[in-house]
Amino acid sequence: MEKSEFFEKNIFLDLKNHNEAFETDSIFYFSEADFEIVLARIEKFGIGIYSMEPRLKGVAYEVKRNEDYRKKATDPKWYKRAFLEFKKKEPKLQYSATYKVSEKLLNRNGKA
Repeated sequence: MEKSEFFEKNIFLDLKNHNEAFETDSIFYFSEADFEIVLARIEKFGIGIYSMEPRLKGVAYEVKRNEDYRKKATDPKWYKRAFLEFKKKEPKLQYSATYKVSEKLLNRNGKA
């Protein structure tokens, strides 16, 4: 299974993509509430996040990376903390992230 297919079927399912041609169609932006669901789902699957990149009214806001917190991409402590910091600092952000997903997970979920 391709990474994009896995994310659309398992992580982004029933969530609204707010990408209005900011970048490419492959970058998904979610509301704060939907991104909270994304974080819960990726934690369940053991997927990591390399960076979290919110936007405010279509403009890049700030980037936080797992290295900033001296944590592995798969450690949910860093991305939960970063998300909380963003929420406290600025409500109404739209969130995107770069994800780390193992081939093993993709292969396991690609089999029927």
